[in-house]
Amino acid sequence: MIIDKIENQGLYTHISKRLAKGFEFINKSNLETIAPGTYEIDNKEVFAIVMEYDTKEVKDCVLEGHTKYIDIQYIIEGVELMGVTTKKDQKIVTSDVAKDYTFYEGETSLVSIGTGMFTVFFPDDLHMPCIQAGKSSRVKKIVVKVQV
Repeated sequence: MIIDKIENQGLYTHISKRLAKGFEFINKSNLETIAPGTYEIDNKEVFAIVMEYDTKEVKDCVLEGHTKYIDIQYIIEGVELMGVTTKKDQKIVTSDVAKDYTFYEGETSLVSIGTGMFTVFFPDDLHMPCIQAGKSSRVKKIVVKVQV
């Protein structure tokens, strides 16, 4: 997993052409006016989901992982905590192969991700997004799905 500021995204674009396309979308979009929804970048290989939501208590959040896609999660506005850990012996709660998600039970370490920061979660990384940092607040985020 990667946690960094968007100014440093150039350090990671060499990992894959698809990852570079995801960062290019973030950098070229008008983030102030981009509306919630799904945006095609490169067919089903790279696409973005823009969302706005209120952060929640950790007990109301879910630990998740993906196998077909890498997640770039970029915070346009706001701050949230994310639980992060690597995949090991966590108990699977539910899984949907077609929708590329598995929910888990397990321990995480919390990190604060704020405006202008991003995370990259690979298939061996588990994450629990949307956690409130002290109190509930509004977050606007882009999640770019990059096919492995």
